Amino acid sequence: MKAKIVLLFILACGFSQVSFAQYRTLVVAGGCFWCTESDFENYPGVVKAVSGYINGHVKNPTYRQVSGHTTGHYEAVEITYDSGKVELRELVDYFWKTIDPTDASGQFCDKGSPYYTGLFYQTDKQKEVFEASLKDLKENKPFAAPVVTKIEKADLFYEAEDYHQDYYFKNEYRYKLYRLNCGRDKRIKQLWGEVASKQYKGR
Repeated sequence: MKAKIVLLFILACGFSQVSFAQYRTLVVAGGCFWCTESDFENYPGVVKAVSGYINGHVKNPTYRQVSGHTTGHYEAVEITYDSGKVELRELVDYFWKTIDPTDASGQFCDKGSPYYTGLFYQTDKQKEVFEASLKDLKENKPFAAPVVTKIEKADLFYEAEDYHQDYYFKNEYRYKLYRLNCGRDKRIKQLWGEVASKQYKGR
């Protein structure tokens, strides 16, 4: 009996390790991280999305510092996904349709360096996927304006304060009002013909 229990434990641990081994992370900046987190957190294959800051020059930045445009950080989201359920390329292709990649001054109503768009590669393989997706976008985009979103090597990612995490869920009314007034979905529809993230809303 004990042998069976030990065997089942070993098998369970083995399957667990295989499952966790499929988890990967993708870091993107799409303007307001509340919106980017909301757009990705319910996408099939995504395990979680965490708001934070990346590629600045100040250690352990606060929201006040970053929003003050003094640290060089992007508002970003670290997306953990199951590579056995969704491929990196699919997530990157989806990312384009959640942003305005033609805006060099920020995103929608949010302007300045914290709201620039970007893809941050952690490996050479990620860089290759990002560049291939960007190349296809430039060749097939449904708008005339040039794409200005940058691809950068990922530096330290700092998680944002707790009150920013799952903001769209914990403060649903305020979030929806902000997103509406910021004109995010209106602009995305103008560019892409649809708001792709709408089909993945809910929790």
